[in-house]
Amino acid sequence: MASEDIKPHAGGSEPDYRFTLANERTFLAWLRTALGLVAGGVAVHQLIPAPATASAVLAGLCVALAAVLAATAYPRWRRVQIAMRAGEPLPRSWMIVALTGGLLALIVAAAVLLVVS
Repeated sequence: MASEDIKPHAGGSEPDYRFTLANERTFLAWLRTALGLVAGGVAVHQLIPAPATASAVLAGLCVALAAVLAATAYPRWRRVQIAMRAGEPLPRSWMIVALTGGLLALIVAAAVLLVVS
């Protein structure tokens, strides 16, 4: 059976439940990170008064990164679940690089905001 015919909850062989639960915890961690970024973006927008453009950019970066994480969390969970059922190697995730780059951009933007204000 090809991995294209396998669904996250059917087909292939049933993976060890501990791996399934670990995959679910990872999915939820991506969502928690996205929620934290949204909360950070709202806090920056509400609490940093000046300069308004810089705080809006920082808040926008937080929310944009949160949207990317939230949009890619489920497809990643699904790919990993199918790979486990198919007995294939786990797929690589570019999201680790994207999250690292996004956080680096946020840190640089926050440092610029601190210097400017």
